[in-house]
Amino acid sequence: MARVLLVEDDDAIRTSLGKSLTAAGHVVMAVASGADGVAAVARDRPDVLLLDLGLPDLDGRDVLAMVRAVSDVPVIVATARDDDASVVRLLDAGADDYVIKPFSSAQIDARIRAVLRRLGQGGEQGESTVDLGALRIDPRSREVTVDGSPVDLTRKEFDLLLALSRRPGAVVSKRELLAEVWGLPWGGGDRTVDVHLSWLRRKLGETAAAPRFLHSVRGVGIKLASGD
Repeated sequence: MARVLLVEDDDAIRTSLGKSLTAAGHVVMAVASGADGVAAVARDRPDVLLLDLGLPDLDGRDVLAMVRAVSDVPVIVATARDDDASVVRLLDAGADDYVIKPFSSAQIDARIRAVLRRLGQGGEQGESTVDLGALRIDPRSREVTVDGSPVDLTRKEFDLLLALSRRPGAVVSKRELLAEVWGLPWGGGDRTVDVHLSWLRRKLGETAAAPRFLHSVRGVGIKLASGD
């Protein structure tokens, strides 16, 4: 069960989806505007935010940026566009996942449950610090340093790095990463992995053309090296 904040201006969709998610066991808070959504995130601290981009008062991407300024709540964006450029912009803006309209309530529930599974993974509390030469990862404090300097990562960036660190030197496929980090075992979201890898590389001080820690193996996946 999750406390879901639904930001949707269409009365029929808001009512129908709210009822379906409630029937699935979630506690649903629903608002019709972007401004109310941002206020509700700050006030009510939901577990998941389901955000429609076509809002009457604010552009959904602006709402996403405002939410990210005050919270790291997982955000699932509902959009009518599925082209690569639009999806990349959403992920760049801080979305954790997206669904393409039209969608079913079952699909939304599955996405919410996937987010909850990821957040509920408590294994890192029992994991030891990972030292890979210049790269140090502390699963318990969720802190990362490179050459002794702290690296500020988002929740998803850290989860991605941690997943790779569990198999240092081994090539991990994007499908495996989608299943472990995003809870999407059916695949089909390689661009999601690619975008987050790009952000992670930038924060680790490298590029795909000149990798230090994250090495791509064409057609296979990614491996994490010590960077020494």
